Amino acid sequence: MNKPTHEDDEQGEVFLDESDIIHEVDVDEEDLPDADDEDDFENIEESDDSLHIFTGHTGELYAVACSPTDPALVATGGGDDKGFLWKIGHSDWASELQGHTDSVSSLAFSSDGQLLASGSFDGLVKIWDASGNLNRTLEAPGGGIEWVKWHPKGHLILAGSEDCTVWMWNADNGHCLNVFSGHGASVTCGDFTPDGKTICTGSEDATLRIWNPRSGESIHVVRGHPYHTEGLTCLSISSDSTFAVTGSKDGSVHIVNITTGKVVSSWASQISSTEGDPVSIECVSFAPNFPWAVSGGMDRNLTIWDQQHSSSRFICNHEVSRFASWLKLAVVNLVKFKVMIWSNK
Repeated sequence: MNKPTHEDDEQGEVFLDESDIIHEVDVDEEDLPDADDEDDFENIEESDDSLHIFTGHTGELYAVACSPTDPALVATGGGDDKGFLWKIGHSDWASELQGHTDSVSSLAFSSDGQLLASGSFDGLVKIWDASGNLNRTLEAPGGGIEWVKWHPKGHLILAGSEDCTVWMWNADNGHCLNVFSGHGASVTCGDFTPDGKTICTGSEDATLRIWNPRSGESIHVVRGHPYHTEGLTCLSISSDSTFAVTGSKDGSVHIVNITTGKVVSSWASQISSTEGDPVSIECVSFAPNFPWAVSGGMDRNLTIWDQQHSSSRFICNHEVSRFASWLKLAVVNLVKFKVMIWSNK
């Protein structure tokens, strides 16, 4: 193309003449898409296979919990500062969980299904009965609530906070039983072990802490090589209370022996194919009947890891970009409102 002159710049326009043509390509007009065709493509809707749709929320959903005793009872919470209890197949039944003044970040039913805990970025944990009636409000943390978990055998509630602490209450009387201090940043994930004897918590400070729930003592602090180099985002504990699997913003997945506090298996950081940066891991869990662990990340992949050989066994790719949570081999995506179920066969 002719090089634009200073005069061209002043005129603000540059014209091409025939001498600027490098190559001509013949195009069949029948091969060109019509504007109407493009509109039709955009208007194609995906099939809706849902059994029930709840439309009470006006913002994004951040938390979903299903009752362990009533298969129809569901709790949801989101960025509209609201929580709801509703029932699948009962469009005329819903109960709003009123009182939070910021996003409802977490929900959990007690193991007997009698109580529901809601945690919010307003720093409150509220305890409700299965009908949506408020039992009590638990106050104490100085920051927003990141997650709530119940003791597997009773009405003890555990909550991780943005103020670097973890709190444990008796939900029946509202008494605070212990405060676990030691993390240097927001406590982003945590849980009781299935036997109820130990607590594991992960933080933005890139550490996993293992606690004695009675004394509040930090039994082990897992950090540094070969562990995560950035904040933890998720954790899950094996059914025998022996191992914890953790995921991080650094894209790596590690398995820690809870008794010894030692890293026993590691999978290297997942790297974005487009930007070359680590891909954050958003959810992890152990497979219930196989020696596998599973992780889902921002790379749209669900990866099944072989614990014995420290290698990936399967990679399931999704067309959506973020996992919110997953249970066994079903992946729930709250950003694109999809559930994808993968078979291990």
